[in-house]
Amino acid sequence: MSKPTLAERLTALDTAAELADGRIARADSERIRAVAQSGSSRRELSDEHTVVGFFGATGSGKSSLFNAIVGADVATTHVRRPTTSTPLAAVWQPDGSAALLDWLEVRDRSERTGGFDKQVGPLILLDLPDFDSVRSEHRDIAARLAAQVDVLVWVVDPEKYADAVIHRDFITPHSGHSAVTLAVLNKTDLLSASDQKAVADSFRDLLERDGLGKVKVLGASARTGDGVDAVRQQIAKVAKGRRAQLERIEADIDSATSEWADARVPSQPPRDAEKALTQALGQAAGVPAIAAAVGSSYRKRLGQRTGWLLTSWMLRFRADPLRRLGLREEADESGVHRSSMPKMSASGRAQANKGVRDYAARASADLSGGWAESVRERAESALPGLPEELDRAVARTRLQARVSWGWSIVTVLQWVALLAALVGVGWYLLLWLMGSFGFGLPFLTPEVPTVEGWQVPTLLVAGGILLGILLGLLSAAFGGVAGAVRRTRARRRLLRQVNATAREEIVEPVREERERWRGFVEAVKLARRR
Repeated sequence: MSKPTLAERLTALDTAAELADGRIARADSERIRAVAQSGSSRRELSDEHTVVGFFGATGSGKSSLFNAIVGADVATTHVRRPTTSTPLAAVWQPDGSAALLDWLEVRDRSERTGGFDKQVGPLILLDLPDFDSVRSEHRDIAARLAAQVDVLVWVVDPEKYADAVIHRDFITPHSGHSAVTLAVLNKTDLLSASDQKAVADSFRDLLERDGLGKVKVLGASARTGDGVDAVRQQIAKVAKGRRAQLERIEADIDSATSEWADARVPSQPPRDAEKALTQALGQAAGVPAIAAAVGSSYRKRLGQRTGWLLTSWMLRFRADPLRRLGLREEADESGVHRSSMPKMSASGRAQANKGVRDYAARASADLSGGWAESVRERAESALPGLPEELDRAVARTRLQARVSWGWSIVTVLQWVALLAALVGVGWYLLLWLMGSFGFGLPFLTPEVPTVEGWQVPTLLVAGGILLGILLGLLSAAFGGVAGAVRRTRARRRLLRQVNATAREEIVEPVREERERWRGFVEAVKLARRR
């Protein structure tokens, strides 16, 4: 895989800033965006000039050292605070530097003739306001330019080299820029040789504690000129390779994204997480009770149609379990399935809430803190409207508790059996009437036919009753099995609709949030790749 260009890395960083908006600390996202914008702006300007900024506290002799290195008294020096109120630029080979200095907002410019060093190309040295100035605008200028220059030169004096403001507010935030950082202990003429070493060692230890690693501390005295050439040589060494700009931008990228350097691209959520969510929402929506009602309704309707006619009529007085729940199988005149089910109970809401939160917790387990919270918020934002959505899911499910027309054959047989029994009873009743009122006349007392010794009316009565009961028992047994099948099918259909609702309201928003995290991590890794 080829290495990305700096332009591609900055574009990826800008993408990361957009994706991270609202998901990480605002200061972090603003810093990422600022680095992306600053790096892009710096690249569009002169890539020939190296910009070196001199930063220091009041009284550090920063401006005097700047003059000594420039070789002319171009920076105003004064014993009163603040020493420098606006940034000043000393420019070697100024052609093409105007736009860059405008971007840096440096108005005071001093063009230098000749070369800073024979091996160094176009160069800009900046003398900046004191970063511990009593005037906040001076500190703001120093802070802004500390984030824009290519090379940082920290100038301290023996009295303030350990000042907390220098280390906490300025050096530590740029601790990842050791490749483009120089540290100068100025006013060494005020110290003995042994004290110079002790103070320099102490300053170096503080810098390492700030995170700068192995940084060489240069001793110098702007008043006597001692060490000035060494500082000049170090500046030339950093600038002559013309990599300071690139190294500064890379250091900014690494610093801004360091928190997510080891972040992992997320895998898919556990497969059973969505299933568990669907089951929990199904329980909350009353899927088991509805499915059971479908099975019971089917058995009731089948019993009404195919049961023994002498008893099955009583089933009509038993409430239909499905209609008791306020559900209807058919769509209304507008084609919409409607429900008059009662609102979800408090326990149902609690169960739904728990299911959603459990799913969000599992789906965010492999994300960073801010993003995990965002996933949970996206999932839980669906909770207020979830009961109505689940009610719609139930209402649009085809429950299919109807008894098919094929069972009409059994109904016909039941009527045939009943008619046979009635014929037998009627036959005996007619025989009784004829025997009672026949006045002994032979032609009014006919002989009853038999089959295998059984009178035909008896066979009709017994056969009709037994056939009706047998058909009723068989259909009841089959109805129990078929009802269980209908219950299972109804549960499956209901859960399918509940799952569709869960996907739309919860799973998909969570997936989008996870994909946003994936894009952020991939963008950060691309931005950091060299």
